[in-house]
Amino acid sequence: MRRELELEIVKVTEAAALAVSPLIGKGDKMLVDQAAVDAMREEFNRMKMRGRVVIGEGKKDKAPMLYTGEKLGLGTGSEIDIAVDPVEGTNLVAGDLPNALAVVAIAKKGQILSAPDMYMKKIAVGPEAKGAINLEASITENIKAVAEAKGKRISDIKVIILDRPRHQEMIKEIREVGAKVKLINAADVVAGVAVGLANHEGDLLYGIGGAPEGVLTAAALKCLGGDMQGQLIFYNDKEVEEAKQLGITNINQIFTLDQLVSGEEVIFSATGITNGELLKGVQHYHNWVETHSIVMNSSTNKVRHIKLEHRLSNNIYLEKEVANF
Repeated sequence: MRRELELEIVKVTEAAALAVSPLIGKGDKMLVDQAAVDAMREEFNRMKMRGRVVIGEGKKDKAPMLYTGEKLGLGTGSEIDIAVDPVEGTNLVAGDLPNALAVVAIAKKGQILSAPDMYMKKIAVGPEAKGAINLEASITENIKAVAEAKGKRISDIKVIILDRPRHQEMIKEIREVGAKVKLINAADVVAGVAVGLANHEGDLLYGIGGAPEGVLTAAALKCLGGDMQGQLIFYNDKEVEEAKQLGITNINQIFTLDQLVSGEEVIFSATGITNGELLKGVQHYHNWVETHSIVMNSSTNKVRHIKLEHRLSNNIYLEKEVANF
């Protein structure tokens, strides 16, 4: 893929975060998603590529989609798979709660799993525990394996899991084996990225969350050298049929990281909307706005943190990079 795509993808997530930021705390998650989708679509359509959305968003929330199969870009250049979550945490933005992000991952055509908008059981770790996880094993067995791989005591292992009723037995088992539990209310993409970064807390992401978010997490961990497995959770025949229409014929399949995101190059970008553990949110000042983003490329093994000033001149934001690569 063109090296310029790395910078162009950051502009996509920045555009979404900027468009959403005036809506923080105003309680309208539908308007939040619409603003992000419109901004992303406009920025994508400036790019020299033949893009196709393989991970979209919106069905569960009845939100305006960047829908699966939508074509983006100028129609020239490389054929690109696009996975998007215009706002990871619409409720977080609506309620001015932490950890909301705008997220995009891209790869060459055919290299990102087109997962339906349903649930996925997932387990994810950073580079030190790569190869140590097994979704078919119990959470107890996985905790022990990760502790051994990382050279830690079980009592020092921290498992990040969504605070949901469906996870109560899992949480009980984690605590009974002696590990720590970090409960999160939303934004499991943030948690998935965090377990892959040495300077963030969390040894293991576990539990059932969104399948689209699972694929985006896999893209980030591919860049970070981490590991992940995921298995789709079906609640009815309609969901089974949706999966089959996307080419997933084995409904019991456990997807490895390389099956979720294949190939040698994937680019992942996220921009903070509200303040969070991974990134600062959009910061508003008198006549300028500051964004904080992270962009990663699996082919270069680089993680770049970008702080950018968007100065307002005649109602147009002019960019000034203040903390570059």
